[in-house]
Amino acid sequence: MSAALRDDLFADQNAWVSRQVVTFMVDNQVFATPIGTVREIRGWQATTPLPNAEPGVVGVLNLRGAIIPIYDLRRCLGLQPHDRPSTSVTIVVDTGEKLVGILADSVSDILDVAPEEMREPPLRSSGEGSPLIVKFIVKGETVIALLDLSVVVS
Repeated sequence: MSAALRDDLFADQNAWVSRQVVTFMVDNQVFATPIGTVREIRGWQATTPLPNAEPGVVGVLNLRGAIIPIYDLRRCLGLQPHDRPSTSVTIVVDTGEKLVGILADSVSDILDVAPEEMREPPLRSSGEGSPLIVKFIVKGETVIALLDLSVVVS
């Protein structure tokens, strides 16, 4: 994802006017990504294995002539992978640099997010690079992690 796009999507709380996010489930946890990054949502279909791929890549998929890598978000988050149930979905996202597929358990909803619902993560990784969780969205008692999916695939 380009720096300008990242700054726009994940701007500080004061600049976040009212945005929409797509929420999805992974291992009974709710995550979100800005709706502007989502190109389409597809049901699970078999992928072509990719030899010597990164650990989170389950294979590639032909998307109308474009070959895109499919990342298992469970593996990328350090969770136990599982067989693909019929509810699994592939969320095709534009990271600003390339199209990729993100495998999630299910897509939940599209939510409007107001500035007052955004919270900074309490802990930041001491590692190099950008954080995976850029904000938390608080909707009543529900806390949703807003992910920068470009970090998952970098």
